[in-house]
Amino acid sequence: MATVEITVVRGDLTDQAVDAVVNAANSSLLGGGGVDGAIHRRGGPEILAECRRLRADRYPDGLPTGEAVATTAGRLPARWVIHTVGPVYSTTEDRSELLASCHRQSLRVAEELGAVTVAFPAISCGIYGYPLVEAAPVAIEAVRSSATTVQEVRFVLYGDEALDAFAAALASGS
Repeated sequence: MATVEITVVRGDLTDQAVDAVVNAANSSLLGGGGVDGAIHRRGGPEILAECRRLRADRYPDGLPTGEAVATTAGRLPARWVIHTVGPVYSTTEDRSELLASCHRQSLRVAEELGAVTVAFPAISCGIYGYPLVEAAPVAIEAVRSSATTVQEVRFVLYGDEALDAFAAALASGS
């Protein structure tokens, strides 16, 4: 397997013309704020309809933290949305393995779909409180160390602080 090309860009995740965008979802899969809300709003009701079916059929208790599942991308320029539930940050418990799992599982789902380009947000760095300087190296390393047929991973970040943290993690090799 070739090494995945990782890039870091400032932008709007919902504008990305990639095979799959990763949604920093909550376990309900029924939409929320931040990235999750933006994806559901821009993608339209088709995404929510598939999420409701997933809740009814496969995940009656919600999608577990660190896992990933795909739906249509609805009206987004991507083909699929890969929903993953990041960990809520804790100062007393190391949850970096759960955060890494979000990235690995999202790539696994992308590979099963045949996706070669995937765009990620800064998972868990919004309302879930994960500090960007801690999350970025975990995310970059999880992608870098994954054996995957995905050819390009793009971290699409909203602000300068996120962009700087992810660019530094990418440049440092971790």
